[in-house]
Amino acid sequence: MQLTTDYLIAPDPGASGLTRRVAGHDEHGRPVDISVVEERPLTIYLNKQEIVTAMTIGDYPEYLALGFLKNQGMLSGMDDVTGVDHDDDTGTVVVRTASQTTYEAKLERKTRTSGCAVGTVFGDMMEGLEGLTLPPTPVRASWLYALAHKINTTPSLYLEAGAIHGTVLCQQDRPLVYMEDVGRHNAVDKIAGWMLSERANPADKILYTTGRMTSEMVIKTAQMGIPTLASRSGFTAWGVEIAREVGLTLIGRMKGQRFVCLSGEDRLIRDIDPAHAPVEGRKHARKGEGG
Repeated sequence: MQLTTDYLIAPDPGASGLTRRVAGHDEHGRPVDISVVEERPLTIYLNKQEIVTAMTIGDYPEYLALGFLKNQGMLSGMDDVTGVDHDDDTGTVVVRTASQTTYEAKLERKTRTSGCAVGTVFGDMMEGLEGLTLPPTPVRASWLYALAHKINTTPSLYLEAGAIHGTVLCQQDRPLVYMEDVGRHNAVDKIAGWMLSERANPADKILYTTGRMTSEMVIKTAQMGIPTLASRSGFTAWGVEIAREVGLTLIGRMKGQRFVCLSGEDRLIRDIDPAHAPVEGRKHARKGEGG
């Protein structure tokens, strides 16, 4: 994947193995040849224990494994990790820790989530949120408009082939790390894994996602310590309730010069006339992906 002057990590739609050309026919019966996204299984191990097999596009498997285990409460932190070994031939990632892990109880309880390429949450979904209050970091409307414009005009697998979700870690009006995958939960876990590896401070960050803001997405964002979650898509009622409980600024339906804030209105600084906000051209305009 490529590095750019604007991003620390950005999508590379031309990277080998992420898409393939498939022949078909259009609505008129004419031959067409289009790019479609690859997906493959990746099995995540914690020490000697198999935890889960995820369907993924295959990039950044180490970040995906670290982020998944961290968001499931199975990793205490990077200081405990002694190694992360990826074997592309077997489609496995093994995360090794110095301390003994206790995962049996979590493996007995799992919840299938509502995302595309259905995800799995182990244990109590609300675990780790008790007493959690996110920092009241303000967010400027001008940042949100600038981020949406930059992200939606960035070359990506979505623009190349569709059938993909994107999640972007941002700071003020700068997108930092842009991850894509067939499921939004995978893209978020890759962000979490990068943050864990880099020991990134979450208090001044914004998480932007192309998918809808469900309870799962809100919980993951809160557990990562990020105070603002924004999306072009919509909300679920439970997601909004949890966001309000933990003090997460929740902004959705960001399309063109419009958005809706359903949590954290007091932390939103409206410092720009929406009529003056940048808007991407029609070729870059995303539809609100649902998964």
